[in-house]
Parts: sequence; C-alpha cells; structure tokens
Amino acid sequence: MSSSSSAAPSSFRPPTVGDVVRLAWPVVVSRSCQTVIGFADAAMLARLGQEALAAGSAGSLNTFAVLILPMGAVQIVNSFAAQFFGRGDLAGARRYGWYGLLLAAIVQVVAVALIPFTGAALGLFDFEPGVLDDMARYVSIRLLSTGAVTGMEGLASYYGGLGNTRLPMLANLAAMVLNVPLNWILIFGNLGFPALGVRGAAIGSVAATAIAFGGLFAAFVAGFGAPGGRARSRLEMREFLRMLRFGIPNGVNWFVEFSAFLFFIDYVVGGHGTTALAAMMATLNLNSFAFMPAFGIATAGSIFVGQAIGARRPDAVPSIVGRTFVLNGIWTGVVGGLYVAIPATLLSVFDDPGLLEYGVPMLMAAGAWQVLDAAGITLSESLRAAGDTAFCLWARLLFAWLLFVPLTVLWARVLGGGPVEAVAGIVIYLAALAVAFYWRFRRGAWRRIDLTGRGAAG
Repeated sequence: MSSSSSAAPSSFRPPTVGDVVRLAWPVVVSRSCQTVIGFADAAMLARLGQEALAAGSAGSLNTFAVLILPMGAVQIVNSFAAQFFGRGDLAGARRYGWYGLLLAAIVQVVAVALIPFTGAALGLFDFEPGVLDDMARYVSIRLLSTGAVTGMEGLASYYGGLGNTRLPMLANLAAMVLNVPLNWILIFGNLGFPALGVRGAAIGSVAATAIAFGGLFAAFVAGFGAPGGRARSRLEMREFLRMLRFGIPNGVNWFVEFSAFLFFIDYVVGGHGTTALAAMMATLNLNSFAFMPAFGIATAGSIFVGQAIGARRPDAVPSIVGRTFVLNGIWTGVVGGLYVAIPATLLSVFDDPGLLEYGVPMLMAAGAWQVLDAAGITLSESLRAAGDTAFCLWARLLFAWLLFVPLTVLWARVLGGGPVEAVAGIVIYLAALAVAFYWRFRRGAWRRIDLTGRGAAG
C-alpha cells in the first residue's frame, strides 16, 4: 500500500507517478492470472482434439458473457470503499464489502436457477452436436462458480479502494496456481482420478476459484489487510440498494461492450473465414499485453480519484487523471509502436505463416488504437470512481451498437470490404468513446454526484 493510500482525509496528497505504479502492478498481475487460466484450459483441452478445444473455449466465452454483468456491478464497491476511506470512515467502507458479498450470494442463486436452461440456450446456435453437449456441460458446471467469481471481484474492489491491491493479487495467483494441476488431474485422469475431459476443465476452474475466494473471504472476515481491521457497523438495505443503483449501470456497461465485440468477432470477422478469425484472435491475444497494464494503471488512478473525492479534495482529481493518462499513454505508445514496427515478428509466436496476410495489418491497426484506448479507460474508470456510471453506460451503448456494429457490418458485409477494413471500425469507436468521456469529465458533472449519500464532493 502506498503512503498516500493510508493517509487520513486531512492529510491527503495527490499521488505521484510512483504511487500509481505501486498500486497498479498488483492489479495487472491479478488480471493476467485470469488470462493464464483461460490459456491453460485451452492448451490442455487442445490435446483432446478440436471438438474439446472448441467446446471448452467457446464455453468459457459464453460463461464470461453471464459473469461479466455481476462482476461489473460489484466493481462499484471500489468507488464506495475509496470514497469512504478518503473520508476516514473505515466502517462505511467495510459495509460495502459486505454488500458486494450479498450481491454475490444473490447472483449465485440466480445462476443455479439458470443451469437447467443452459443446453436449450446454447442450442439456439449452430454448434456440432458433440461440441454442443460438451459445451453445455462445461457452462453448467462453471455457473456454479458465479458467486465465488463475483465475490472475488467484490472483495478485490473493497481492498483496492483501501489501497491494498496486493492481497487480491495473492488470491488470483492462488487460483492460477491451483487451476493448472487440477486441470492436469481432472482432464486427463492423472493420480488415479477419472479422465473427465471438458468437464474436468470446468470442475478444475470452479474448484480453484472457490478455494481462492475462500481464502480472501477468510481474510476479510478476520479484518486482515484492511486499516481498521474488523470495523463494525449495522448493514442497511438502503445502502445495498444504493450500491445497485450505481453498480448495475457499470455491469451493463461491461456487458454492452463485450456483447458488441462478441458480435463483431463472430459475425463480422468470422464471416470472412477461419483464417481471418484466427488472425483477429491472435491480434486480440497480443493486444492483451497492452490492455492489461493499461487497465491496471487506470484502476489505480481511479482509486486515488475516489479517495480524493472522499477527502473533499475534488480539486486534486484533474491532476490525478492527468498523471494516470501520461503513464498510460507512455506504456500504450511504446507497445503500439512495436505493433506497427514489427507486427510479423510478434505474430510469429503463433507459428502459423498463414496468419500474416490478415494479421499484420490488423496488428498495425491495433497499434493505432492503443493511446485512444488508454485515454478512454483512464477517463471512464475515473468517472466510475466518482459514481458517473450512467453516462458511461449510455455512451458505450450508443457508440457500440449505433456506430461500431453498423459501421463494421456496412464495411465488411455490405460494401464488400475485408476484415482489415472492419478492424478500422475499432479505431473509430475507441476515438469516439475517448472524446465523449473527455467531454463529460471536462463538464465536471462528476463533482455534483453524491455517490455515498453523505454529501457531494463539491
């Protein structure tokens, strides 16, 4: 935890670039752990054949489509915790940790109720029978971890709001470390266990997530890793509903963008054949090396934004956002430059020369959108920290489905353009978002939002 994170409201000081980096790197590691878990599942299932790989990979993507809404909703705990912490109200911050866990329990019940309908829902799509059966089993099992995944996100948001991003990082590392051997045992039937194939991958992921969540939950209950320890106060339904009021738009915000990109990948790019789709997936995999650190830096900056607002120092927010963007811009500028300068070399890690025709121009286009993405992430996370989640939702909804999707469909499917032209739509979409978020931030509406219900920041 950085020194500025632990300061009382009366002694709050804007963070230095070093403070942002110290808070950001554990978030980067945490998000990267989730990427490694997905990669490990795919790599092991690939040994069982294309059907197993397709069922597990597509099943993971469909599961995430369900999980992303509650994960985004519970992320608002970070904003509440940061503002209460900045105000010096540690009991208030802890209450919102409990509210996040309550939401996790509710969505787990809903997820279990959805399991019997999994096969019918997936059957609406044109999957091969063998793939469909395995995918339905995979998703049904993975839905059992909905509460644990949401709870992990909620507690990570709580601790992050207090400036402690390292404890959630350890929980995510534990999930990653456990997932790999559990998959090895359950997918292939090692150490005397039956070989469960795709089901084994799902069970391994559920078990690893549940164990990691259990450890983080135990730390939370004990008050470990939090200033004030087990600070107690009575939970209130109105506060829980207030969390939902600001959190649900944030969750829908995540879902709206994810669903638009899922449509883009499946329909717009996928319609140009397997090679184009593979090149797009390779580009997005390489792009994660730029995005994950950028997201971590933006999250760290947003924590300081929330703490500044809670400490009645809204005047400090613009400088925090500026420093966060400078750091993000440098990082994404360097990585984006590599995408433009040596795209073929970077794509060579996939050991498929056939990807280069589409992959090289796609990766170069990815270089063009890096700084735009960094600006959008930095500004939207800062607005979220202030509670301005409704604007972010409407901006993404309008630009994703009324600009990005129609534009790429028009270019790639109506006017006869190729997948590379369609990828240019991502650049336009991210530029539009960055401008919208910058306009909103400059207007200063976030100064008048009373997130906690204890008086606006001023």
